[in-house]
Amino acid sequence: MTINRMDPALLRERELFKKRALSQPTVEKRPAASESGGSKKKKSKADKEASGSKHGADTSNGNFNLKALTGSSGYKFGCLAKIVNYMKTRHQRGDTHHLTVEEILDETKLLDIGMKQKQWLMTEALASNPKIEVRDGKYAFKPKYHLKDKKALLRLLDKHDQLGLGGLLLEDVEEGLPNSAKALKVLGDQIIFVTRPDKKKILFYNDKHCQFTVDEEFTKLWRSIPVDSMDEEKIEDYLKRQGISSMQETGPKKVLPIKRKKPGGQKKRRFKTHNDHLAGVLEDYSEGVPAKK
Repeated sequence: MTINRMDPALLRERELFKKRALSQPTVEKRPAASESGGSKKKKSKADKEASGSKHGADTSNGNFNLKALTGSSGYKFGCLAKIVNYMKTRHQRGDTHHLTVEEILDETKLLDIGMKQKQWLMTEALASNPKIEVRDGKYAFKPKYHLKDKKALLRLLDKHDQLGLGGLLLEDVEEGLPNSAKALKVLGDQIIFVTRPDKKKILFYNDKHCQFTVDEEFTKLWRSIPVDSMDEEKIEDYLKRQGISSMQETGPKKVLPIKRKKPGGQKKRRFKTHNDHLAGVLEDYSEGVPAKK
């Protein structure tokens, strides 16, 4: 039996190769792991964007996400806006009784507010807010018109009509009248809605005692006289020529300011001198009796 021995030179080269391989470690690339990491990063970015969009949606719907506000001032005014909005909502649904600050914070779920912010709400923010009424240390919403029910609204509209004050803004009525939509529906034709050019609606009292029919002939005569191109003076001259006296203005007259003369412009008064013919005889005793010579 014959054994083929390997060449000693080749064995030496083989040993040297092993040593070099052991002295130079290699790093394996793992593409699968890197891809999964990238997908996680993409997911985290997507989650952040989604959460950011949710926060924005909450704010647009009137729900204030206070954690999204940056800075102490932003947090404070965010709390104030949420409180005022909540007080308005509860007033509109009929809850008009006053609340303490603790009750407000409890109902608005602002329980994590600090003592400094709480003191600011009590002493400054709520006390000076035009939409908040303070009574005995308690707070309630303060609308422009305090309207208890639909009868109170009708009386106010009637008063405005009698005094010539015009109508009421619908948004002011909705703000001050609890369950306003139901009340306005019940009133029906007792009120009149007029839309202004800026799209805001005005409520007027519908006085049915002033509703009367006008003769059609009189209406035609009234509309046949154009007055668009005439001012008040021309209309008054036309009425005078026809022998018709127009109603004069009865308002208070303007009082013109009195012009006062400047004190420097006044002339000095001149006094007459008497006893000129005794000028050499009379003596002046204004400085005392002169000494005898």
